Amino acid sequence: MNITILTVGKLKEKYLKQGISEYIKRLNAYAKIAEIEIPDEKAPENLSGADMELVKQKEGERILSKIPADAHVIALAIDGKMKSSEQLAADLDRLATYGKSKITFVIGGSLGLHADVLKRADEKLSFSLMTFPHQLMRLILLEQVYRAFRIMKGEPYHK
Repeated sequence: MNITILTVGKLKEKYLKQGISEYIKRLNAYAKIAEIEIPDEKAPENLSGADMELVKQKEGERILSKIPADAHVIALAIDGKMKSSEQLAADLDRLATYGKSKITFVIGGSLGLHADVLKRADEKLSFSLMTFPHQLMRLILLEQVYRAFRIMKGEPYHK
């Protein structure tokens, strides 16, 4: 299985980089993992609604240009479906069984994802009703994907 983590914004924090590197190393035993960082659109703090939409549109265009046509796209969105770790594992297993070997997870920038990206997504996934920094979500996502593979393989993983 080929899994791409497509994110807006460059990861700067050393502790997050270390955690992400660790989970990518662990995941290499199960899947090919790629990370693609899309530059975030520079914008002032106090944006109008129209300005926010323009920022999301520009970031969305960059995101869409990096998604392969044959990828199964899972967008992380606060209004997405919440799943247990076991459900995520079952879904990834089902995708692999039915020939969807390219999966792209999309994490938007601080303003979220543009409607065009959400329209391209095959599904929307939410980790919580709470808002998390998008850089931290990358680490959380990789941990859950790793946990899903351990579950799929029947290997032990702490609960």
